[in-house]
Amino acid sequence: MRAILLAGGVAMAFTLLATPGFIWLFRRLRWGQFIRDDGPQSHHTKRGTPTMGGVVIIVAAVLGYFVGKLANFETPSVSALLVLFMLVGLGLVGFIDDFIKTHRQRSLGLSGWAKIAGQGVVATVFAVLALNFPNEQNLTPASTKISLVRDSNLDLMMFGSVVGVGLFILWIYFMVAGASNGVNIADGLDGLATGSTIMAIGAYAVIGFWQFNQACGSVVENLSSCYNVRDPLDLAVVASAIVGALTGFLWWNTSPAQIFMGDTGSLGLGGALAALAILSRTELLLVLIGGIFVIVTGSVVIQRVFFKVTKWKTGTGRRVFLMSPLHHHFELRGWAQITVVVRFWIIAGLCVLSGIGLFYIEWIYG
Repeated sequence: MRAILLAGGVAMAFTLLATPGFIWLFRRLRWGQFIRDDGPQSHHTKRGTPTMGGVVIIVAAVLGYFVGKLANFETPSVSALLVLFMLVGLGLVGFIDDFIKTHRQRSLGLSGWAKIAGQGVVATVFAVLALNFPNEQNLTPASTKISLVRDSNLDLMMFGSVVGVGLFILWIYFMVAGASNGVNIADGLDGLATGSTIMAIGAYAVIGFWQFNQACGSVVENLSSCYNVRDPLDLAVVASAIVGALTGFLWWNTSPAQIFMGDTGSLGLGGALAALAILSRTELLLVLIGGIFVIVTGSVVIQRVFFKVTKWKTGTGRRVFLMSPLHHHFELRGWAQITVVVRFWIIAGLCVLSGIGLFYIEWIYG
C-alpha cells in the first residue's frame, strides 16, 4: 500500500510543480499546437499552445513508480516494466508524430501506415516479452487465453503453438491500437482525455490491489474465485503512478489549457491502459472501463461509414453528427466546452463504475 501511495504522490507532485517549466521550454522550442481550419472555430484561440505534454506525464509516471519501489526496497517486476515499456514505446511514436506537426506546422504528422507500423512494432515486442519470464509458479505476465475478468477457457493455443502465438500477437495489436487510438480521438477538448484516463487507469489500481489480496496461494476466504495474475500489486503501483502524473497534469490541462498532452501522451496512455487490461487478465472488461473511448471512437466510425454509404447510394454524402468525434458535435450544438468535458467525465465515471461492479459481481457469484 505504501508503494501505491508514494508512487502516485511523487508522480503528481512532479507534474504539478514541473509542468510550468516544461511549458516555458516548449514555448522556447516552439512546440505549439497546430489547429485544423476545418475544426470548431472556437479552437483557433488554442493555436500555439504548447503540446507534447505527454513527455511530462511519462517522465512523472516512470519516476513515481521507481521511487515507490525503491522506497520499499523492492525490485521492479516484469509486469510493471512491461506497462512502462508500452507507455514509453507508444509515447515515442506519438512524440515523432507531434514533432513533425509542430515543425512543419500542419495537422498531419506521421502517415497512417507509419503510425500503424509503430504501434505494431511496440505491440509485437510487448506480446513476445509478456509470454516469457515465468515466475516460481510458472506464471507469465500475459496469457494466451482470452479474458473478461479472469482467464476463460478460450485459449489461442488450441490452434497450435505457431498459429496461437501469431493470433496472440494480432489480438494484442488489436487491443493496443484500439485503446491508444481511442484515447487519441478523445483528446480534443481541454482536460477531456486526461480526466477520463485518470478514471480508467485508476480502476486498474483498484483491480490490481484487489487481485493481490485475493491471489491464489494466499490466505483468501473464497478459494474458488482467487486470481492467477502475475504481479498484481505492482500493476496497482504503476497504475497509481500514471494516475498521479495525470492528476498533476490536469491542473494545467483543464480549460483553458496551458499545455496539451499531444499524441505523445494520448498514444502512450492508451497503450498503458491496454497493457494493464492484458496483464490483469481483464481484456474484454476494458470495453466497459474505457467505455468513453469506445463511444467517441464509435462516433467517428459511424460518421465515416454513413457518409460513404449515402454518397455511394445518392451521390451526396450525409452525416449523422454535425462533426465527429462526438464531443465536437455537442460543441457545434452550442454546449460550452467545459460543459461537454464535465458531462463526458460523468459518462466515463459511470462506465468505470460499471466495469468495477461487474468485476466484483463475478468474484461474488463466479
